[in-house]
Amino acid sequence: MNSNLRVIVYSTPSCPWCNAAKRYFRERGIRFYDVDVSKDRKAAEEMVRKSGQMGVPVIDINGHIVVGFDRAKIDRLLGLK
Repeated sequence: MNSNLRVIVYSTPSCPWCNAAKRYFRERGIRFYDVDVSKDRKAAEEMVRKSGQMGVPVIDINGHIVVGFDRAKIDRLLGLK
């Protein structure tokens, strides 16, 4: 596993897919930054700039953007099988 991995999850507390994504990372021992865009307007603007949309979750894996909890794409970016 790449120790230089930088994972940011833009989420809201009430979003079930956000919680599923964070649980997925925790279960695999992947450290991530959880950014609550409902409380941080600057972070919400950054998320929209990166992804082009307002929905959560938006996951940034080393600069690669995943919109939604797309497990196949996440696994590919993380180098997981």
